[in-house]
Amino acid sequence: MWELEHPAAFAQALVQQAARHPAMKSQDALKLCYQSALGAEHLLADRQAAIRYFDAEYTAVQPKFEPLAEAIGPQQYRVNLAGCKQAGLPGEWLLQMFLASVQQPADPVQKKEELTACLAQVEAAAQSGKLPFDGAAWQQKLQQWQAAGGGPVHHSDAYRSAEAPAYRVVGAQYVRLLPLLIKMAALDAAAPGTKVVAIDGRSASGKTTMARQLAQITGAGVVQMDDFFLPPQLRTPQRYAQPGGNVHHERFAQQVLPLLRSGQAFAYQAFDCSTLALGAWRQLPASRWRVVEGAYSCHPVLGSYMDLRVFADIAPEAQLQRVRRRNGEEQAKVYAEKWIPLEEAYLSEYQIAAKADLAV
Repeated sequence: MWELEHPAAFAQALVQQAARHPAMKSQDALKLCYQSALGAEHLLADRQAAIRYFDAEYTAVQPKFEPLAEAIGPQQYRVNLAGCKQAGLPGEWLLQMFLASVQQPADPVQKKEELTACLAQVEAAAQSGKLPFDGAAWQQKLQQWQAAGGGPVHHSDAYRSAEAPAYRVVGAQYVRLLPLLIKMAALDAAAPGTKVVAIDGRSASGKTTMARQLAQITGAGVVQMDDFFLPPQLRTPQRYAQPGGNVHHERFAQQVLPLLRSGQAFAYQAFDCSTLALGAWRQLPASRWRVVEGAYSCHPVLGSYMDLRVFADIAPEAQLQRVRRRNGEEQAKVYAEKWIPLEEAYLSEYQIAAKADLAV
């Protein structure tokens, strides 16, 4: 019901926006260019005022069925407040997604180049009759904007009157979490108490990044399965022959499972790969949400400790490319020859993808 469209190239997003919002004027296309290339960082000139404005708008907006998010380019979406409210998304979570998106570092030279490219694509679309205004109207508005200094743009009065826009610009990397966040919100509303999300899946599929983003948005404490590498004394052929046997699930069951649903702060010890021994203690804050991320987090030996099972997938070619970028060529060979086959045997044996509540 709440499926999201894939990030679109700006030229595609421009035509989609014109079709969805026929009141679009040249000024609104200019705003689209600005948001697609530059995001919405100008709105945080006064952070507290931006937060107050969001809170007031989200409180006032009437929930209705509409697209959760509309792609406005390869990296940015307009996330619709009324649709999110209808879906039960807490306003605080959406606010945190917006704030996190705005704070993402970006290359100013690249952003300027992207803006120039967007402006050129509007020119081409207007001249070819794909937009609700012609090339002359676009050139007039563009020249006025450039003469005024080329700053942030407001929607036209006609667009505001016809479309009643109520949205926030959010990065694509956060928007992909919306289906999961809506499931989490539904669980939260259904019953009190601490809830747990387990993110399993293939190496280099983005599990750690997703968990970090969920922590940003919801305040969740994160447990990393990488902290439970198998110690040397347990690395036997018999152990490796077991699907998923290359994780120290016994220590996870001892140090994490009894405390995971307490909601209180707790700590567990992380395995240090440089010393092949237990190292520093990881501290988890008190929270209504916990995220356990990493391969083998849904191993049946751990039981059904989670409220939501998430499967993070990636194509084999892209997987190896990411491993090379992250770990280097030498380690990529080790992954390809050892770790990925062990992982695939585990995923296949226990049907981890099929049993997931959500695939990303």
